[in-house]
Amino acid sequence: MATAKKGSKKQSGGSSAGRSSPRGASAAGRGDKSVEAFRNALERSLVLSRDRLQEAVDDAVKRGRMTQSDANELVSRLVTRGRQQTDDLMKELERLLEQARTEVESRVAPARKRVEAAAKRARAAADPALAEADRLRRRAGVGGSSPISGYDSLNATQVKSRLKTMTPADLRKVRTQEKRGKARKSVLDAIEKQLTSK
Repeated sequence: MATAKKGSKKQSGGSSAGRSSPRGASAAGRGDKSVEAFRNALERSLVLSRDRLQEAVDDAVKRGRMTQSDANELVSRLVTRGRQQTDDLMKELERLLEQARTEVESRVAPARKRVEAAAKRARAAADPALAEADRLRRRAGVGGSSPISGYDSLNATQVKSRLKTMTPADLRKVRTQEKRGKARKSVLDAIEKQLTSK
């Protein structure tokens, strides 16, 4: 058992040393220590079924080494202690998993926010050009079934800004598309307003 521990420590030490980032190495070191502590706790715990314990003490009773009441009390204590150890180990495992989730989220969240912000900026920059392209496409009578390109990715403000240049037929198409999709009240109201004004 001791040899296996030394080997596992050597392996975990070698894998963390190979990392280029000092921050990643320190996080890996913390993770390795947590896993090592959990492994040691498992090695110290004894997993035996109640039946096996009962067989062992019954054999001791038959040989006259203990009384039946002492045997029953011993089994009861061991089972209770075993359950407590199992509960403690499960709580520790849950704590380690939650710690790992928190560390991963704390590293991923800033990158996700940067990507979302960049995507939002890109959409905002491209929106006027897309709106103009849609207007020209409708005027030329070419394009797909939807009067507005990329409709599902647009917010309500972007959709409403495109309604002013649409014909009643295109407005009705957009109304149908909106009702079948997000059914935003502000968009539907704006479409009705445009239809009544034409």
